[in-house]
Amino acid sequence: MSGFEEFTEAVATVSVNERAASGPDLSKVAVLGGGADACLLAALALSEGAEVTLFSAYGTELEAIRASSGISLRGAGPVGTYQVDRERGPSIQTTAELDRAVGRADVIFLTGPVHKYRTYAMVLADHLADGQIIVLPEGRSLGALETAWLLRTGGCTADVTIVEAQGLPFWVDAKGTVLTLTERSQIPAATLPAGRNEVIAALGQLMPRLSATDSVLASGFADGSALVELPALLMAGEGSKLPMGAVALPENDTFAASLGVQQRSVIDQLAGERRAVAKAFGVRNLPDTDTWITQYAGAFKGAAARPLPTQIEQTLRDGVIGSLIPLISAAALTSTPVPVTQAIVTLAAAVLPADVASAGRRLETIGITATDIDTARKAMDTIAKGGR
Repeated sequence: MSGFEEFTEAVATVSVNERAASGPDLSKVAVLGGGADACLLAALALSEGAEVTLFSAYGTELEAIRASSGISLRGAGPVGTYQVDRERGPSIQTTAELDRAVGRADVIFLTGPVHKYRTYAMVLADHLADGQIIVLPEGRSLGALETAWLLRTGGCTADVTIVEAQGLPFWVDAKGTVLTLTERSQIPAATLPAGRNEVIAALGQLMPRLSATDSVLASGFADGSALVELPALLMAGEGSKLPMGAVALPENDTFAASLGVQQRSVIDQLAGERRAVAKAFGVRNLPDTDTWITQYAGAFKGAAARPLPTQIEQTLRDGVIGSLIPLISAAALTSTPVPVTQAIVTLAAAVLPADVASAGRRLETIGITATDIDTARKAMDTIAKGGR
């Protein structure tokens, strides 16, 4: 029996713990990471009355958070300032000790770029216990499968639930620990093993607007992040043209407003290639292109508008590694041509410059070495559905 077959068998036969009818307890939350997304999730959890611990291995991240007057949320969401490391009253507790953060946690959020998710999965393997929930807030394509594979190969035998979500509940414009939020649309999410939708329902208290999908295969193929983001960032599109002499209003300087006709054309082609590959794997009913653009570019202006990203290189890297390379890998197994997706990867590698393609998630890097679509699809479906 191959390593991957052993993995699929183990996941398929893992026991499903009995859970209370009201759903799992999420009163103790660990957030791994010290960036804006980690600060957002920590503040959202504290606003719901959870006991929150934020872990970072980087002293500079922790010192910046500790030196602030707290994490301030403005705009949408639970507006207010959430205290850090206070001895009395509700407060986010920070730590550089992983054991302290995850040992008692009911739910563990992994944050940061794609390579951080991988690192966390490897180091968490020895620290997890039955019943804990691991959330990938921006899981992208094959995120839950990769995490499960790394946990398994790292020796984890605990019955945990991995939640793959395709985005944070708000767009964030961060100035240090001051976060200005705008609302996002519905966010696809799924559990591994499948069928634990009570977990997603409970997480809705901490991450609003989660929308459950059938499995992490459906969630992963529904990841339209890179097909919207990369054309917008790599192409100097027309955007919204202004009359001669006009000056753009600050409130119109948004991600959606930067999309022009040429970019929309590329997005349409990327979306078509993703749907074709998904169909070969038995996944249909993906969002239409307009829905994808709304999900990942936000509104043109107003309450649901997405600010222009400040970490452009990281956005490009994550899009290639976590969204486009997995699609290309799946396409190769199905002999589905994806020339536009491949061209965007090549362009991103030239712009960065870096061999981002080699770091991408591939089926073979998570143990799927099948040479035919039927075998691979059966194995992936076994993992995604927990043998049900």
